[in-house]
Amino acid sequence: MESARYDINKYSPRQMVTLPLVLLLLAGVVLGYATVTTGLPLEPGIDFAGGTAVTVFTSDSRETIEATFSGYPLLSVGEGVGNGKYIKFGPMDDAQHQSLSVLINERYPDAMVDQIGETFGKTLQQQAFFALILSFIGMSIVVLIAFRNLVPSAAVVLAAFSDIVITAAVMQVIGIPLSLGTTAALLMLIGYSVDSDILLTTRVLKRKGKLDEKLSGAFRTGFIMTTTTLSAIVAMWVVSTAGQIQIISEIASVLIIGLFVDLMNTWMLNAGILKEYVLRSGKQ
Repeated sequence: MESARYDINKYSPRQMVTLPLVLLLLAGVVLGYATVTTGLPLEPGIDFAGGTAVTVFTSDSRETIEATFSGYPLLSVGEGVGNGKYIKFGPMDDAQHQSLSVLINERYPDAMVDQIGETFGKTLQQQAFFALILSFIGMSIVVLIAFRNLVPSAAVVLAAFSDIVITAAVMQVIGIPLSLGTTAALLMLIGYSVDSDILLTTRVLKRKGKLDEKLSGAFRTGFIMTTTTLSAIVAMWVVSTAGQIQIISEIASVLIIGLFVDLMNTWMLNAGILKEYVLRSGKQ
């Protein structure tokens, strides 16, 4: 792709891996600081922290709703199509929740109320982290079996790990909470990251030809694949944001961030490690 403006053969392996590794280190600092100060690397959403979600159809403004529920742990008021409002509350004790239920029934008798207990939220939180770890372990085993070579396999795993860590750090900075939806987006990101990294590794190690030509060919194919996927996800983000479909908007946001990060980690970090490995081993 001429428009990519990135010549994968122009830079040395050390130059290629420097930026991704620095960003990985900064992302680790961000997540580590969040863990020390809050107990979690990412801000949990209602799914994991517990709370109450109320969906109402009303012409009341956001300011009016905020004033109505000012005595409760109101987290946010989202607006949707057709005067739809999505109101989120943090955890509260039984007495306060009962009082809230009475107020909602009086003010908005047709409201739909969903409650997630704090204990159940923590259980979901543990299961989500377990799913991420298990998927990562499974991915690592499959990659190692596929290539049967430690260095290329480790490069794929490192690139996927960096994708998740940097994406999570950006989520923490811009305020995207960790929920069941965004956890699913991170799991999808692991799959996509491995796909692009395996494309690169297979082209470089298992095809004949000059290293420069194999890297350039893999980059053109991978860049087109990723930008095509990005275009579809950006369209999904635009539609969901315009329609105030919050969960879809958050999933799309995480995937957009993650795919941009994956472009960097695949074609700088992973490609740099592979380039150094091939040059040192003389397997051109």
